[in-house]
Amino acid sequence: MKVAAHNWLVLVTVPDKKTQEKLAAALLKEKLAACVSAFPVSSRYRWKGKIERAEELQLFIKTSASVEKLKRRITELHPYEVPEIMAFEVKRGLSDYLTWMRGESG
Repeated sequence: MKVAAHNWLVLVTVPDKKTQEKLAAALLKEKLAACVSAFPVSSRYRWKGKIERAEELQLFIKTSASVEKLKRRITELHPYEVPEIMAFEVKRGLSDYLTWMRGESG
C-alpha cells in the first residue's frame, strides 16, 4: 500500500549567504527539497537569558520529503547550536505545483 505524500513548507534561518547556498545546494541535490527561497530578515530573540539581534536569511523550503530526514540533514550542515527548523504541512495549494513538489523531492 502506497502512503500518500505530504507537502511541507519548512522555515529555517541562516546567518549568511554562504550558509544559504550550502544548504540549498545539498538539499536540492539530495532531493530533500524541491525549492529553497531566501529572504533577508532582521531577527530579535532570547538566547541563554539575553536578548539578541541578528541579520539573517529566512529560508522557505518546499518539500515532500521526510521532515525527519530533512531536519537531520539541516542540523548536520547548519552552523547554529540550535537551528530554527519549523515545518508546516501544506494542505492546499495549486494542484499542479503540489504535484511538482512531490515529483522533485521525497
